[in-house]
Amino acid sequence: MTVTIEYTLEEIAVITGGQIIHHPSTVKFTYLLLDSRKLLYPEFTIFFAVRSQLRHGIQFINDLYEKGVMNFLIDEDMDVAEFPMANFLRVQNTVDALQALAAFHRKRFAIPVIGITGSNGKTIVKEWLDQLLAVQYNIIRSPRSFNSQVGVPLSILQMNSTHTLAIFEAGISEAGEMERLEKMIVPTIGILTNIGDAHDAGFSSRIQKLEEKFLLFKNAEVIICHKKDVLPPNAEGDDHHREIFTWEFSDEATLLISGISKDNSSTSITAVFKEEELQIKVPFTDDASIENAITCLATLLQLKISVELIKKRMITLQPVEMRLELKQGINHCSIINDSYSADVHALSIASDFLVQQQQHSRRTVILSDILESGRDVKDLYREVATILLKKNINRFIGIGTQIRSERQQFTAFPETHFFDSVQEFITHFTTLHFNNETILLKGARVFGFEQISRLLEQKVHQTILSINLSAITHNLREYKKFLKPGTKVMAMVKAFSYGSGSYEIANLLQFLKVDYLAVAYADEGVELRKAGITLPIIVMNPEESTFNSMQEFDLEPEIFSFFILDLLEKYLLVSGIDNYPVHIKLDTGMHRLGFDANDIDKLADHLSISKKIKVRSVFSHLVASEDLKQDEFSNRQASIFNNWCSILSDKLNYSFIKHLANTSAIHRHPDLQMDMVRLGIGLYGIDADPGVQKHLKNVGTLTTTIAQIRLAKKGESIGYGGKNVIDSDCLIATVRIGYADGYPRTLSNGVGKMLIKGQLVPVVGNVCMDMTMLDITGSSNVHEGDEVIVYGEQLPVQDLAKWANTITYDIISGISQRVKRVYYEE
Repeated sequence: MTVTIEYTLEEIAVITGGQIIHHPSTVKFTYLLLDSRKLLYPEFTIFFAVRSQLRHGIQFINDLYEKGVMNFLIDEDMDVAEFPMANFLRVQNTVDALQALAAFHRKRFAIPVIGITGSNGKTIVKEWLDQLLAVQYNIIRSPRSFNSQVGVPLSILQMNSTHTLAIFEAGISEAGEMERLEKMIVPTIGILTNIGDAHDAGFSSRIQKLEEKFLLFKNAEVIICHKKDVLPPNAEGDDHHREIFTWEFSDEATLLISGISKDNSSTSITAVFKEEELQIKVPFTDDASIENAITCLATLLQLKISVELIKKRMITLQPVEMRLELKQGINHCSIINDSYSADVHALSIASDFLVQQQQHSRRTVILSDILESGRDVKDLYREVATILLKKNINRFIGIGTQIRSERQQFTAFPETHFFDSVQEFITHFTTLHFNNETILLKGARVFGFEQISRLLEQKVHQTILSINLSAITHNLREYKKFLKPGTKVMAMVKAFSYGSGSYEIANLLQFLKVDYLAVAYADEGVELRKAGITLPIIVMNPEESTFNSMQEFDLEPEIFSFFILDLLEKYLLVSGIDNYPVHIKLDTGMHRLGFDANDIDKLADHLSISKKIKVRSVFSHLVASEDLKQDEFSNRQASIFNNWCSILSDKLNYSFIKHLANTSAIHRHPDLQMDMVRLGIGLYGIDADPGVQKHLKNVGTLTTTIAQIRLAKKGESIGYGGKNVIDSDCLIATVRIGYADGYPRTLSNGVGKMLIKGQLVPVVGNVCMDMTMLDITGSSNVHEGDEVIVYGEQLPVQDLAKWANTITYDIISGISQRVKRVYYEE
């Protein structure tokens, strides 16, 4: 994300306590950049070289300098003489400097600031408050879930003199983090959504986590929270001098919730405030949304918004999409549907996600009017056009009278179209010829862009595998914590990335700068190359018939026998190719593929004289790196591997990469990390070690829907075979998933279970090809069309594997290609 700032290099030096170590020229800058991929205005940008768990920003300085960036903030020594035209500011720590700048910036504004923290619901409450208060205030708020040690300062630095209310999230995962966030946010109003189980591993107790959360409010004038979450007496941070606005269902509180009444689509909430009864209605029925709505109600009452206005606004609350989704579209298009919010910062984030997608060369943006920005319309759309031009957008489509009136701002785009309304767009839809392109939908909710989404999205099976790309990023970061400096990472994307989708995952991993990708067969690698993946790719099961395509698409084969080695060298000889990169597989105990002890001397001699190939790496597979009982065998494998590598190394006059460690070995056998590790199923959120597993995030969620609900009578049979005869009346829900989708037939007759509205219900009868029946007898508030969770965060895929008497790999890699994949970022 790029944010606008108003400070000179000299001012930042004073604010951060840094030292200007190279200052050849005075260059004014107005943009602060942390991510080199999101550069928009090189000549006006200062780059903060922040160190993360995945990389250090310093490694991107050379590339940014070549693109025209002339201002850098760094936190370690480097040869600045290589950049004679650039200004450098040296600080102790770049993140600390960023936070110091944000804290200074926050103090310039005396407007009300709402600080929100809690285990769940922070983003929902923030967005709903924005919906509810936008009429009265010009609001600055955290983009999406920008609530971290880096996200919070970026949010605060967007504050300017036009804003009359700020709403910022604060998220923590361990003790000691909140104090840093409080110094920047300094909320006047504090909101605690709830205290759940999220990030429990970072705290010794619930009380410690509550104490840490309350540190955000130490200078707040009032704190709004559920009464059960009030700090107990004598807890650290307890301060009864502050006003506490509590709400509760059945006890005395500032806001007493005296009644909850639900119908099919809405909930009536009756409450008592200052001895007056009030009733509001919200368009949600789930408990989490009701609690979030009560928190918003309390906040509006604290801000002295009239009850009549509150009633009118609460019923109009809109759902908040928490993620950017990538979906399959018509005519080979990819659709990014982001109607989360329509403002410049949200557009910048969404367009960054658009640029990450490399499967299509053509990019289209469909944007509605940006409402209630508080800015001059010409300046607003001039900035919008500048942002999108930097993203190389091929076609721009504007919807709304405001954006249409500023169409002259978009004349530099190769193709533009403007419509007054969504209905006018729909009328002309067939003339726009969407085909083989990536399309970003970005519309304010009042425009109803879901109508456009329905036109563009491919009509597919209602069973969906949702892939959380942010979780993959998180999991990669978790494993990198175990790595020794300089250790490379090979990411396994074979078997359709363990069922998650090859290109989409590979594209993300390329963005995250892993060192290698591994696929099972050449066809998989060819598809990745065609989709724009440029990382080195190893093919683990090469075949003679694919040598030509491997060479054409720069794929590197695994060589595991003299037979395949001889075939490859003959192909290279005929093709006139020398020094083709290969990866030598050694069999140290798996006894599947690879050269063994009888081959090593002959192999070393052959490789030493071969001019056709060049060894890029040598590797082997550990048999049971996850098993403590097999550690002796794992160590014996490692000893054999090192010995054989020494023999090969002595014969070759060049070095090669050595790798042995798989997912479990990365943390269980750190001494075996060598030059590179192979990260497989752990990337997708699954590890055999419970201690590691609790730090990983779930990547895949498989859901389906209920097709029909029917009452089955005692004595009737359910499903094929007629053998499953029920012994009492049952309510049966038939759901849209079967063994053709990858749901194992072994989960038939009560073995498997699915989750409907938090209730675990058993499979009844045999799993069919396309359908499965569930016994929902006793389940409440279940309807046809409701979502059913097959596996995910709430129902781990490991449970399905255990029920099916198989391994997790079998379940996740077996999900059929007819199941729609939806990719999203949180």
